[in-house]
Amino acid sequence: MRSLEARPAAPASPALRANDEGRAAPAVEPAPAKERAARARITIDRTGLKARGYVTPDMPNSQIADEFRVIKRPIIGNAVGKGGSKVPHGNLVMVTSALPEEGKTFTALNLAMSVAMEYDSTVLLVDGDVAHPMLPTLLGVPASPGLLDLLTRDDLDVAEALVKTDLEKLTVLPAGSRHPRATELLASEQMAMLLRELASRYSDRIIIFDSPPLLPTTEARVLATYMGQIIMVVGADSTTQHAVTQALATIESCQVVLMLLNKASQTDVGAYYGYHQDDASP
Repeated sequence: MRSLEARPAAPASPALRANDEGRAAPAVEPAPAKERAARARITIDRTGLKARGYVTPDMPNSQIADEFRVIKRPIIGNAVGKGGSKVPHGNLVMVTSALPEEGKTFTALNLAMSVAMEYDSTVLLVDGDVAHPMLPTLLGVPASPGLLDLLTRDDLDVAEALVKTDLEKLTVLPAGSRHPRATELLASEQMAMLLRELASRYSDRIIIFDSPPLLPTTEARVLATYMGQIIMVVGADSTTQHAVTQALATIESCQVVLMLLNKASQTDVGAYYGYHQDDASP
């Protein structure tokens, strides 16, 4: 896996809901007390993740861990302003790809795990792939309210939707309940307000969105308009140059776009440290 920079390229208001005819619908009734109770901290299956090639805190010297150390450094620098000017909204980071099956979820989770190992940063991993959420399966997050619920319910506080993990600096926001107008919700003013709250509540927090692929969906293009940094994952020997060019054209408004080559047979990091050259990604 190799990374390179392609180009520099208050309380929430009542949620707006729409019925099948597009008219505003009443907000849902307040959730029962048991749903509003604090969630239990989930325990991440480190052994299972490690077996599938993911970064884990108990293997800080693996090849994949060192690759993501290289990848995360400019991202953290852009977010906090180290070594130069701070990128606007730089702590909002979207991980996407041109097409499915290129390793965006693999990249988003590994990046989050790597950032969580920092001394000076915390990370919120958001499952923004609301049509095909993968993080619940990988991390063992139970079915629960999440991102879309925060946009449709005025009785749900952000803190009630966040899922804490046994990795102290890693918190997860699930995708939440499916909604037929997910794209419109992501483009709504409620979404803009939510992102401002998430980005400003903790100054040291890096917020990583695992988003849908850019070409077959519209949700990722909407999310991109809010982001300070975008990581576009490209599958080695599988993603065509035409697909990459098309995908980049949909996110050209973002100031910083990073390209990450996934599933590469060799990496500069592996060559330097002498690691065994196995492709760890799905």
